[in-house]
Amino acid sequence: MRTQISRWGNSLAVRLPRQVAEGAGLGEGTTVELDVVDGVVRLTPTRPSYTLADLLVGVTAENVPDSFDDSPHGAELL
Repeated sequence: MRTQISRWGNSLAVRLPRQVAEGAGLGEGTTVELDVVDGVVRLTPTRPSYTLADLLVGVTAENVPDSFDDSPHGAELL
């Protein structure tokens, strides 16, 4: 599939056809890593990285379970 490079302000831009974006799992606002490998432009979706503090910020006294069952099940008893 061919597309054309256009000017966007002081930069150049490539519009991704819908089929390409959907096939790569890209959507508006997706963060990507852009680099050049052996003269080939590579665009890779990035995965968010979270710290423990990021994950714990949503934990409140109201949403913490009363108990947690960590007793062995199945093959762990052997």
